[in-house]
Amino acid sequence: MASATTVAAKAEAVPVREPVDWVAHGILLLGVVLFALPIWIVISGSTYDPGTIGRGEVPLIPRANLSAYATILAEGAGTAGAAPVWRMLLNSALMAVLITVGKIAVSVLSAYAVAFFRFPGRMIAFWAIFITLMLPVEVRIIPTFEVMAGLGLINTMTGLTLPLIASATATLLFRQVFLAIPDELVEAARMDGAGPLRFLRDIVVPVSAANIAALSVILFVYGWNQYLWPLLVAADPKLDTVVIGIVKMIGTEANVDWTRVMATTVLALIPPVAVVVLMQRWFVKGLTEGEK
Repeated sequence: MASATTVAAKAEAVPVREPVDWVAHGILLLGVVLFALPIWIVISGSTYDPGTIGRGEVPLIPRANLSAYATILAEGAGTAGAAPVWRMLLNSALMAVLITVGKIAVSVLSAYAVAFFRFPGRMIAFWAIFITLMLPVEVRIIPTFEVMAGLGLINTMTGLTLPLIASATATLLFRQVFLAIPDELVEAARMDGAGPLRFLRDIVVPVSAANIAALSVILFVYGWNQYLWPLLVAADPKLDTVVIGIVKMIGTEANVDWTRVMATTVLALIPPVAVVVLMQRWFVKGLTEGEK
């Protein structure tokens, strides 16, 4: 009797293996192929000569030839006045970091004020921020350019980054995060004698660390991929970002050195991919964490 009971208990302890959903796996695999194949072709094409690429004969197996990378890092597009790719990468990285830090700082402070302070016009300020989400970038870009020109910030890194620092989306997201902080925690901090800045530094920012990290990843990629604004503001080749540099390399598509274009594209992919991979755990935690 005891042995029968033991066998039954062991049978119940064995986990039931669910059948594999091959349809879902097939769709995911197809998605991976559709996204990864163009990138793989670019990586492979960067190791071949421009003639091979121009004839549309790019093999899927890359060669052990990285000479194009050394060339573009030193010479860029190879045309007179063109910036080397290392400078373009540095400009893109600096612009992305400044935009990310600026957006986080401004959004945290503005959301903190709207969520925790009670002052006349608080909701008017909130809705004014919200309404800016309804305005397309194209509507605001000409007035913004006029303001930057009036301040003498054309062809400067400040002009590249300053107009992109304010973010209504980040402000709204942080406001929702701050509103989820329990009232008991706020009261405890007040009874402990914590002022507004101390409460922000010691309570709000640590509690929102995962959300800040997740949003930082999104904002870094956003800043790195900027095209329209740098195209208008930065006429000096020394301020070209890597995205602008790739477009200039292609030009009118006549006599394009596709090897240099593809090698530059591969280098342009590395920093944002590295940020996403390194911050993946924080990114997922910040998007899925609900309880504070």
